[in-house]
Amino acid sequence: MPRRNSRPGVSKQDITAWVLDYTMLHPHEELNNRLLSHYFRIKDRGVQHLLEVVLGELTDRGYLRRIAFGRYLLAQQPQEGVGVYTTSIPDRKAFVILQNGENITVERERRATHVLEGDTVRVVYHKGKRGNELVGRIVGIEKRAREFYVGTLYVQGRAGFVVPTARVPFKAIAVGYPVGGRRQDGMKVRVRLLDWQEDERYPEGEIVEILGQSGTNEVEMHAILSEYDLPYTYPEAVTKAAEKISDEITAKEIATRRDFRGECTFTIDPLTAKDFDDALSYKQLASGRYEIGVHIADVTYYVKEGDEIDAEAQSRGTSVYLVDRTVPMLPEKLCNDLCSLRPNEDKLTYSVLFEMDAHGKVLSSWMGRSVIRSQQRFTYEEVQAIIEGGASPYAAAVRTLNDLAQKIRTERFRNGAIDFSTEEVRFQLNEKGEPVGVEPVAYTESHQLIEEFMLLANRTVAEFVAKARKGEKGYPFVYRVHARPKEEKLDSFLRIIAKLGVPYKEAREQFDGKALASVLAAFKGKPEEHFVGILVVRSMEKAIYSTENIGHYGLAFPYYTHFTSPIRRYPDMMVHRILSSVLAAEAPVRETQLASACQLASNQEKTAADAERASIKYKQVEYLSHRLGKVFSGVISGVMDYGFYVELSDSKCEGLVSVRDLQDDMYFYYADEFCLRGSHTGREFRLGDAVEVRVVRTDLEKRLVDFEVIEETHYRANSTQTRKGINTTKGQHKKGRRK
Repeated sequence: MPRRNSRPGVSKQDITAWVLDYTMLHPHEELNNRLLSHYFRIKDRGVQHLLEVVLGELTDRGYLRRIAFGRYLLAQQPQEGVGVYTTSIPDRKAFVILQNGENITVERERRATHVLEGDTVRVVYHKGKRGNELVGRIVGIEKRAREFYVGTLYVQGRAGFVVPTARVPFKAIAVGYPVGGRRQDGMKVRVRLLDWQEDERYPEGEIVEILGQSGTNEVEMHAILSEYDLPYTYPEAVTKAAEKISDEITAKEIATRRDFRGECTFTIDPLTAKDFDDALSYKQLASGRYEIGVHIADVTYYVKEGDEIDAEAQSRGTSVYLVDRTVPMLPEKLCNDLCSLRPNEDKLTYSVLFEMDAHGKVLSSWMGRSVIRSQQRFTYEEVQAIIEGGASPYAAAVRTLNDLAQKIRTERFRNGAIDFSTEEVRFQLNEKGEPVGVEPVAYTESHQLIEEFMLLANRTVAEFVAKARKGEKGYPFVYRVHARPKEEKLDSFLRIIAKLGVPYKEAREQFDGKALASVLAAFKGKPEEHFVGILVVRSMEKAIYSTENIGHYGLAFPYYTHFTSPIRRYPDMMVHRILSSVLAAEAPVRETQLASACQLASNQEKTAADAERASIKYKQVEYLSHRLGKVFSGVISGVMDYGFYVELSDSKCEGLVSVRDLQDDMYFYYADEFCLRGSHTGREFRLGDAVEVRVVRTDLEKRLVDFEVIEETHYRANSTQTRKGINTTKGQHKKGRRK
């Protein structure tokens, strides 16, 4: 711990923090004023007196005990533990989360430049002022959360520095004088972090890979994948193993499966899709009922558990979808050839078959391995045209399926499912991968048709396995779970909507999807609608994979899993294998092994989503970098103490309006209200407010955009009053669908 050159005017809080730090580093040492004054270089008599006061107060609080006049010892020894370092952005606090789940509050400023988000650290701690609160000090770093960083190399004289793309609490990584010297200046590189001495300004690292010249599309996309430790090529050995897999479907194999090749069967996918992993079949029965089949590519027939293809797929966890490309989970021969349900080809599938009445009610179901032959490959646009009256040999099947899907959908929302409808856009790219335009992504009944039947298949499989018995506990399974909102988030949400005139009087435990739907309905068409929609999303937990079934809050399903996309998600492959074991009454897989696989899959899903958002953000910044000075309409999408973020209505690009650029007043942050408020004018910038902004700065390296507010266009989302003569009914953000 560095010593402090104290001076008159040092606060009692400062001295208290010094003493607490000292005791944690020297827990067995006797304390007195003279020792501590010498250690902290306190020469001022007034500060020495203040030190004595602090020692007395710590004794009164029970932290110290007096052994003689002016002499003290710790009342109880501090504890030591290992946990993960994390920070809370809004309130600038830092914590160490121990392995037992306890939170230790640590002083962020003191070690922030050396301890990074997610690092595993060693901490000593004790009870704080508030009794149950635990406070401590980081005394060592056990393991870095990240070993590799991606950034741009700059050579200055005989020194090399890499400026990371990621937001980290250091400006650069010192890499010495790189091989090649100035010839590599401006290159995008991958760096391994080696060391960071406490007295050094920058950490030390070494360049492990040169990705290419910064600013080119191919290099930047590879850089994003590398930044998140995601591969952008397939190992040659795995590709060769895939090439050796036979594409022959033998009569013997077909004989073991249910044959749907004579049924009306088709796929519905985006225009640019290459892998078709699901198909629907349709048959009207003599009874007037319908037999609807959901057929999923049987990937696990070709990929055996534990082989090299399976191991690679598990490590990837999911396909990654960047703006301009897809990085598949499986080798191309599997995802685009063997397992793709292409038309007019016999394909091996895993099927869930439903007998349904005209009201969309499921009367019975069957599931098992099958073989199909798709007759038609539809795009969403083609199916939508048929739904709207277009001619097609498959018109009766498509329209009946859509009618059933809409009835299933209506019932799902009636049962409490939450509709997270938002509007999506897609960038139009030129041959160089540069964004030249933006177009909305349509979400139509054709999308809903596929969505509802996939949801139905997923929950049917989950319920079937959950209720199957093998041993005392049944079969361990991979559930897709979505927890209820945490109490503090739900309380905050309910407080805010009460302020907006929609109080919720029932018990918090009763706030389910139905209650949320009623709240959303209360704000439908009002200026507050977008604001409340953002709050709903912010209050929700993330869906994950787990062996412990807690249901899916957002979908209002007691049982749910992922079964329908094994080409692009590894958990679906695990579900296929478990379902096979259940149907064959085989021994279940070990739960501990499955739990570990679920954790890995959840982590990889998050990593892939972060990479996808990074690629979108890069293209957004690139798009706006050619539109400096232009004015756009938008909505405030996030509020922090340093400013607020604005999402543009037409392109969904997001940028920051810094509080430093708001010159008309001194603004303060109110976290509970999600707003910045001027101390003199009372002017507010709140989450959901509609604003017009001008693009003033872009930074492609950091993927940052800065806006400035066009003052006369700002109006409140929760007010029908005009602001500076602007009618609040103009330019309101309309909600659409976001899957």
